[in-house]
Amino acid sequence: MPFLIAVLGVLGAAAFWWYRMKAMNDAAREVADVVGRVQGNIRRKKLRKQAALSPLTAIDDPVVAAATLITAIVSENGPVLPQREAVIRAVISEIADKKKTDEAVIYAKWAAAQIDDTTIVIDKLAPFLRERLDVAERNDLLQMVNRAAQGGEKKLEIADQRMLRLRQKLGFEVN
Repeated sequence: MPFLIAVLGVLGAAAFWWYRMKAMNDAAREVADVVGRVQGNIRRKKLRKQAALSPLTAIDDPVVAAATLITAIVSENGPVLPQREAVIRAVISEIADKKKTDEAVIYAKWAAAQIDDTTIVIDKLAPFLRERLDVAERNDLLQMVNRAAQGGEKKLEIADQRMLRLRQKLGFEVN
Protein backbone atom coordinates (compact mmCIF):
# COMPACT_ATOMS: atom_id res chain seq x y z
CA MET A 1 0.00 0.00 0.00
CA PRO A 2 2.72 2.56 0.81
CA PHE A 3 4.24 1.74 -2.58
CA LEU A 4 0.92 2.57 -4.32
CA ILE A 5 0.66 5.86 -2.41
CA ALA A 6 4.25 6.74 -3.42
CA VAL A 7 3.54 6.00 -7.11
CA LEU A 8 0.33 8.07 -7.00
CA GLY A 9 2.26 10.88 -5.29
CA VAL A 10 4.97 10.85 -7.97
CA LEU A 11 2.33 10.77 -10.74
CA GLY A 12 0.43 13.62 -9.07
CA ALA A 13 3.62 15.69 -8.72
CA ALA A 14 4.52 15.01 -12.36
CA ALA A 15 1.02 16.04 -13.50
CA PHE A 16 1.18 19.19 -11.35
CA TRP A 17 4.58 20.23 -12.77
CA TRP A 18 3.55 19.31 -16.33
CA TYR A 19 0.50 21.61 -15.99
CA ARG A 20 2.66 24.40 -14.54
CA MET A 21 5.19 24.13 -17.39
CA LYS A 22 2.39 24.18 -19.94
CA ALA A 23 0.93 27.35 -18.36
CA MET A 24 4.38 28.99 -18.31
CA ASN A 25 4.90 28.04 -21.98
CA ASP A 26 1.55 29.61 -22.89
CA ALA A 27 2.43 32.78 -20.97
CA ALA A 28 5.83 32.99 -22.67
CA ARG A 29 4.18 32.51 -26.08
CA GLU A 30 1.72 35.35 -25.33
CA VAL A 31 4.57 37.64 -24.29
CA ALA A 32 6.45 36.78 -27.48
CA ASP A 33 3.31 37.55 -29.52
CA VAL A 34 2.89 40.94 -27.84
CA VAL A 35 6.58 41.77 -28.37
CA GLY A 36 6.27 40.75 -32.03
CA ARG A 37 3.21 42.94 -32.51
CA VAL A 38 4.93 45.92 -30.86
CA GLN A 39 8.01 45.44 -33.04
CA GLY A 40 5.78 45.16 -36.11
CA ASN A 41 3.98 48.38 -35.18
CA ILE A 42 7.31 50.16 -34.74
CA ARG A 43 8.55 48.89 -38.12
CA ARG A 44 5.31 49.90 -39.85
CA LYS A 45 5.44 53.36 -38.28
CA LYS A 46 9.04 53.75 -39.45
CA LEU A 47 8.07 52.63 -42.97
CA ARG A 48 5.12 55.03 -43.03
CA LYS A 49 7.41 57.85 -41.99
CA GLN A 50 9.97 56.92 -44.66
CA ALA A 51 7.21 56.68 -47.26
CA ALA A 52 5.98 60.11 -46.23
CA LEU A 53 9.46 61.51 -46.66
CA SER A 54 10.32 59.63 -49.84
CA PRO A 55 9.29 62.46 -52.19
CA LEU A 56 11.79 64.65 -50.34
CA THR A 57 14.63 62.15 -50.13
CA ALA A 58 14.49 61.65 -53.90
CA ILE A 59 15.28 65.33 -54.54
CA ASP A 60 18.85 65.86 -55.66
CA ASP A 61 18.54 69.15 -57.57
CA PRO A 62 18.47 72.57 -55.87
CA VAL A 63 15.92 73.92 -58.38
CA VAL A 64 13.48 71.09 -57.63
CA ALA A 65 14.17 71.50 -53.91
CA ALA A 66 13.46 75.22 -54.07
CA ALA A 67 10.26 74.66 -56.07
CA THR A 68 9.09 72.00 -53.62
CA LEU A 69 9.87 74.19 -50.63
CA ILE A 70 8.04 77.19 -52.11
CA THR A 71 5.06 75.07 -53.17
CA ALA A 72 4.78 73.41 -49.76
CA ILE A 73 4.83 76.75 -47.94
CA VAL A 74 2.33 78.33 -50.34
CA SER A 75 0.02 75.29 -50.35
CA GLU A 76 -0.18 75.23 -46.57
CA ASN A 77 -3.17 77.60 -46.77
CA GLY A 78 -4.99 75.57 -49.41
CA PRO A 79 -4.52 73.97 -52.81
CA VAL A 80 -2.26 75.50 -55.43
CA LEU A 81 -4.69 77.05 -57.90
CA PRO A 82 -3.67 77.86 -61.51
CA GLN A 83 -2.92 81.54 -60.83
CA ARG A 84 -0.72 80.64 -57.85
CA GLU A 85 0.99 77.95 -59.92
CA ALA A 86 1.74 80.55 -62.59
CA VAL A 87 3.38 82.73 -59.96
CA ILE A 88 5.46 79.79 -58.73
CA ARG A 89 6.47 79.03 -62.33
CA ALA A 90 7.48 82.67 -62.84
CA VAL A 91 9.55 82.65 -59.67
CA ILE A 92 11.28 79.36 -60.54
CA SER A 93 11.85 80.45 -64.17
CA GLU A 94 14.19 83.14 -62.81
CA ILE A 95 16.66 80.42 -61.82
CA ALA A 96 16.02 77.70 -64.44
CA ASP A 97 15.16 77.22 -68.11
CA LYS A 98 11.61 76.42 -69.25
CA LYS A 99 12.00 72.64 -69.35
CA LYS A 100 13.59 72.53 -65.91
CA THR A 101 10.94 74.91 -64.54
CA ASP A 102 8.09 72.71 -65.79
CA GLU A 103 9.73 69.61 -64.39
CA ALA A 104 10.43 71.26 -61.03
CA VAL A 105 6.93 72.71 -60.60
CA ILE A 106 5.19 69.45 -61.53
CA TYR A 107 7.32 67.48 -59.09
CA ALA A 108 6.90 70.17 -56.42
CA LYS A 109 3.11 70.08 -56.67
CA TRP A 110 3.12 66.29 -56.39
CA ALA A 111 5.58 66.20 -53.49
CA ALA A 112 3.77 68.96 -51.58
CA ALA A 113 0.49 67.06 -51.99
CA GLN A 114 2.11 63.90 -50.57
CA ILE A 115 3.40 65.56 -47.39
CA ASP A 116 0.92 67.20 -45.06
CA ASP A 117 3.35 68.96 -42.75
CA THR A 118 5.25 71.95 -44.11
CA THR A 119 7.65 71.76 -41.18
CA ILE A 120 8.91 68.38 -42.44
CA VAL A 121 9.52 69.87 -45.89
CA ILE A 122 11.46 72.78 -44.38
CA ASP A 123 13.44 70.49 -42.08
CA LYS A 124 14.45 68.18 -44.95
CA LEU A 125 15.03 70.60 -47.82
CA ALA A 126 16.47 73.70 -46.16
CA PRO A 127 19.68 71.94 -45.00
CA PHE A 128 20.03 70.45 -48.50
CA LEU A 129 19.72 73.93 -49.99
CA ARG A 130 22.01 75.47 -47.35
CA GLU A 131 24.80 73.11 -48.47
CA ARG A 132 24.37 73.91 -52.16
CA LEU A 133 23.60 77.65 -52.17
CA ASP A 134 25.73 80.60 -51.17
CA VAL A 135 24.42 83.35 -48.87
CA ALA A 136 23.14 85.55 -51.73
CA GLU A 137 21.27 82.63 -53.29
CA ARG A 138 19.73 81.73 -49.93
CA ASN A 139 18.53 85.35 -49.59
CA ASP A 140 17.10 85.10 -53.08
CA LEU A 141 15.26 81.94 -52.04
CA LEU A 142 13.63 83.76 -49.13
CA GLN A 143 12.57 86.55 -51.49
CA MET A 144 11.20 83.97 -53.93
CA VAL A 145 9.04 82.47 -51.17
CA ASN A 146 7.68 85.94 -50.36
CA ARG A 147 7.01 86.75 -54.03
CA ALA A 148 5.19 83.44 -54.53
CA ALA A 149 3.02 84.17 -51.50
CA GLN A 150 2.24 87.72 -52.60
CA GLY A 151 1.27 86.83 -56.19
CA GLY A 152 -1.79 84.97 -57.40
CA GLU A 153 -5.47 85.39 -56.59
CA LYS A 154 -4.90 86.82 -53.15
CA LYS A 155 -1.92 87.56 -50.97
CA LEU A 156 -1.08 84.82 -48.52
CA GLU A 157 0.14 85.38 -45.02
CA ILE A 158 2.99 83.00 -44.41
CA ALA A 159 3.18 82.09 -40.76
CA ASP A 160 6.04 83.88 -39.02
CA GLN A 161 7.20 80.63 -37.45
CA ARG A 162 7.52 79.05 -40.93
CA MET A 163 9.72 81.87 -42.21
CA LEU A 164 11.70 81.89 -38.97
CA ARG A 165 12.26 78.15 -39.20
CA LEU A 166 13.22 78.45 -42.87
CA ARG A 167 15.69 81.25 -42.12
CA GLN A 168 17.16 79.21 -39.26
CA LYS A 169 17.47 76.02 -41.32
CA LEU A 170 19.07 77.98 -44.18
CA GLY A 171 21.78 79.05 -41.77
CA PHE A 172 20.77 82.64 -41.08
CA GLU A 173 20.94 84.13 -37.63
CA VAL A 174 17.49 84.34 -36.07
CA ASN A 175 16.76 86.85 -33.31
